Amino acid sequence: MTIISTINGEERAIEAPPMKRLLDVLREDLHLTGTKEGCGEGECGACAVIVNGDLVNSCLVPVLQADGAQITTIEGLAGEQRLHPIQQCFLEEGGAQCGICTPGMILATHHLLQHHPQPTLVQIQEGLAGNLCRCTGYARIFKAVQQAANLIPVP
Repeated sequence: MTIISTINGEERAIEAPPMKRLLDVLREDLHLTGTKEGCGEGECGACAVIVNGDLVNSCLVPVLQADGAQITTIEGLAGEQRLHPIQQCFLEEGGAQCGICTPGMILATHHLLQHHPQPTLVQIQEGLAGNLCRCTGYARIFKAVQQAANLIPVP
């Protein structure tokens, strides 16, 4: 089956079985390996991507549901030679350690800041609640989100 989606701003035609996981299509077929598989059950958020403006766990989405969708992966967030401000903040604040949760955390942060440009700590905690990290203890991640909120212009 041919699925047509816009991925990171580029229209792509994807040949895949309709029930193949979006996660697998991104990683295996499109070689966008920034999206990680953690649990494979939608519990950890490592595979989070943005589909039509919604943060989703790509391990739970059959590629058929991505037909006609606008998809942003971690690779689509940064510019050509520069990190996105959220990525830079995670780097500077030590919000990224082993790297498994980092792409999902950064996309969850991006999604959060689109809806709450100046989030409170509680909003940050709720906005990242679907993403698990076993390395940081979250304090540095929350600090990175707060720093990013201060850098990104309010729309």
